Amino acid sequence: MIVEKPKLNIIDRAIGFFSPKIAVERLKYRSALALAGSYNGGSLRRQSLSNWNPYAGDANSDIVYDLPTLRARSRDLAKNSPIGTAAINTRVSNDIGTGLSFQSNPDSELLGWSEEYTATWKKNTEAEFLLWALSLDSDSARSCNFFGNQALARRSMLESGDVIAITPAIKRNSPYSLTVQLIESDRLSNKDRAADSATLISGITIDSNGAPVRYSISNKHPGAIQQAGMQWSEIDAYGKNGRRNVIHLFEKKRPGQVRGVPYLAPVIEHLKQLARYSEAELQAAVVSAALAIFVKMDAEAFQTLFNDPSQAENSQTFVNRAMSWDGSVSTDLDGHGKAINLLPGEDISAPALGRPNVNFDPFFMAMLTQIGPALDIPKEVLIKSFSNSYSASRASLLDFFRVTRISRDFMATYFCEPIKELWFEEAVSLGRISAPGFFSDPRIRQAYTRCQWIGDSPGSIDPEKEANAAVIRMDNGITTLETETIAFNGGDWEANHRQRAKEVAMRKQDGLVVEKQPMQTAPQQS
Repeated sequence: MIVEKPKLNIIDRAIGFFSPKIAVERLKYRSALALAGSYNGGSLRRQSLSNWNPYAGDANSDIVYDLPTLRARSRDLAKNSPIGTAAINTRVSNDIGTGLSFQSNPDSELLGWSEEYTATWKKNTEAEFLLWALSLDSDSARSCNFFGNQALARRSMLESGDVIAITPAIKRNSPYSLTVQLIESDRLSNKDRAADSATLISGITIDSNGAPVRYSISNKHPGAIQQAGMQWSEIDAYGKNGRRNVIHLFEKKRPGQVRGVPYLAPVIEHLKQLARYSEAELQAAVVSAALAIFVKMDAEAFQTLFNDPSQAENSQTFVNRAMSWDGSVSTDLDGHGKAINLLPGEDISAPALGRPNVNFDPFFMAMLTQIGPALDIPKEVLIKSFSNSYSASRASLLDFFRVTRISRDFMATYFCEPIKELWFEEAVSLGRISAPGFFSDPRIRQAYTRCQWIGDSPGSIDPEKEANAAVIRMDNGITTLETETIAFNGGDWEANHRQRAKEVAMRKQDGLVVEKQPMQTAPQQS
């Protein structure tokens, strides 16, 4: 670090003329202040910070070299650590759940449509999308439908840091040839394991603006059993007609970042140590429960029993048996209890192992209080325990649902929308959806493809209170029936209205509905 030499002002020169020693001391302390800076956190002289000098690399040098280790450890925690598994499962089940559903919302005003035509067009478009999305033919491997691929993509991104989706066209029994193929992040690597460069970083070729131009994907996972014959395919990010060929799903946290970081990365060490501590306490509790008593023999009694030369062999056998115990305890609990006669001088003692450890749960919960916020999951949600008050539990759920909404918007924007655009292009090309001007005007195209992605409702702790709150919001014009319906269960208010009107009419026709009479009040006496 280069520190600029303090410049002498007129006061420094005057002091130096009369007292050079004082001037030198003054200059020395001014230099120290320049070195220290204005923030204590940037000081190099403070003892508590003197050994803390982290490397300040760019977004990619801070990430790509550690990625293989981070991925391996993250996946291990997701498989073998209860809290790691809970964190990943909680995010996937809340962010995606049963899947983000497509709800068409065309700009009918721009398109000049009537309400009746808009409703018909929406119904047909959503039915066509479900025809593709619910089919296993939408997956290149025919193992998941589109909603299953949403969950798989989200899980893979959380565990590995990023995931790649390509969209090959495969003609099958379905009217649509569009398919989704998810590729694990390990396969995105430099061709022939070449070194990174200014324009090639961890399998991604970027242009002068930092935008991805080409992706290099191997045909085998680097951890596959059979490594022979590994080859790389280079796929352009966009085709000649502007079609998007590759969807690279990761959370970008720094400018210039090209690869994602596993979700558990900030707490990998804490989760591993906590898992070790939990296993150690569990093992200690098991041993404590199985290990009942020890038998002690008084030394003088031992000499009394085995002082006869004829008993030397028996005494040696006794000692050998005691020394040969390897610490194992029989777990056969099917036998009957036994009464054992002790030899003279033998005594029974039970070791005080202190298990279960009364301090285990408080310490464990204290650690989760730190881990939960780092993962954006309130502790109550992470461990599925809502033992506090209604207000506290609701606050935790609302806080977590804000995180869930952000994650859903991320998945809708960067995964669902690009795939929907590709499907829409094919549907219009096949004539299965009527969309005049779709390919000629981007504004018209947007008017046709505008939609919402609706996820599962967050549920409720007290349904009556929350239903009453929804009524108050609607009565005061803060929200609408459509908005409340979507927030409650992701439903379609218009479809609910039509079905409800039909049900009420049928009940009235069959005499199952009795009109409520106005309440009679007693006449007031003058």
